[in-house]
This record gives sequence, C-alpha cells and structure tokens, in this order.
Amino acid sequence: MPRRIEARDLSVHYGEIAALRGLSLRVEQGEIVALVGANGAGKSTTLKALMGMVVPSGGAVVVNGDDVSGQPAHTAARRGIALVPEGRRIFSRMTVRENLQIGGVTRARAELPGLMDTVFTLFPRLRERQTQLAGTLSGGEQQMLAIGRALMAKPDFILFDEPSLGLAPLVVESVLDAVSRISREFAIGGLLVEQNVDVALRLAHRAYVLSRGQLVLSGTAEELRGSAALRQAYLGTLGG
Repeated sequence: MPRRIEARDLSVHYGEIAALRGLSLRVEQGEIVALVGANGAGKSTTLKALMGMVVPSGGAVVVNGDDVSGQPAHTAARRGIALVPEGRRIFSRMTVRENLQIGGVTRARAELPGLMDTVFTLFPRLRERQTQLAGTLSGGEQQMLAIGRALMAKPDFILFDEPSLGLAPLVVESVLDAVSRISREFAIGGLLVEQNVDVALRLAHRAYVLSRGQLVLSGTAEELRGSAALRQAYLGTLGG
C-alpha cells in the first residue's frame, strides 16, 4: 500500500491568532511537494503540526490512513516522519558520526552501519569528516549533516524547512540535488518549505501556495511556474 502523509482541513491557533486555517495537503511516497508563500504565510507552522510540535485546533494529521493528530513530536520518527529543521540545529560539540548515530536512535543497532554507509554514499564529504566536530563544518556541510541525520531514522517522509537558507549558490545546487536523489533512489516523500520559489518549483513535482495561513493555490510545479496568481500570493493580495 502506498504511503501518504496528509493534512485534512488543518487549523492551528497561537492564542487568538490563526496561523493556519483549513489547510488540506498531501505528500505521496517518493514525490517532492513544495510548500511556498511569503514570510508569515504559515509554512513552518504546517511542518510543526505535521511533526506534532504544535497541537491543531481543528482538522487532522493523517499518516498512512491513521489519524495521528496531537501525538507528540518525539514519536514522529516511529510514524516514519523526519525533520530537517531551519538553521540545521546540529550538535556542534559532537562529531559528524555522533550526530548521525543520534539520528538513528529509533533504529535497531544492527541497522546503523548500513544506514550510515547510505548517508556517506550520498554525501562523501561527510565520510571524510566523520570524526570532525560538527560545529567546525562549513554551512553546506552542516546542511548535509542535518539531512543525513534525518535519513538515519529510515523515514518514509522528510520535512525540509528552508534547506537553501544562507548557503552559497553552488552549495545550494549540491544540497537540492541530494533532496532530489533521496526522493528518486529511496522512495522517500519530501515536503519542501523553501523561500526561493524558483528553486522549489524546479525541484518539486507538485506545490501548494499559502497566504496568511490559507491555501490559495495548488497544482503541478509546471502549472505554477510563472503563474500570475503565484506572484499575487507573494504580494499578499490573495487569501483572507
């Protein structure tokens, strides 16, 4: 049975403020879906709700047909969901290898060597630096480590929060190529939150556009590329 993660009519409030209102989206196994919109549109809140980091005020989070709404974030890995957070948030005083081992904490010990070898095949630079303190890596290498750490959980889905943020253009290409390979080679579904809409639509199969906490546009990446409605969403002229 194909795997799927869904938001169904999802709403999230922070006190009186509605951060998300009636959002529905889905990510299928092995596809990359972009979630784009201007700053404050609700993109990061969506990821937090899917991870269980915030409790929805309405609607549901459904993983492989099971309603997991309100289940805590520390159980997300066992549901097959991993997060590559904005700003990477690696353990800077631990080595590359130790960071990866932490990512695989929910897996059986016997699986870890194979999972680590998969990460090192995807990111050969991490193999070269596996005994180096993570805090001494370049920004691009730290982003590779954050993605590798997520892969160590052997997830069905990875949520990527601004993976290109703060990286040089050449490094961005390398990181996003890795995201594409993860989808193709491991059949892992990816939900990509990305401020750079051109980058996101070049990488994704489909996309959803948020404005002020509401879904205002969706379609294939090809359909949305160059769309006047997409530009309007970024200017805040769509949505309530």
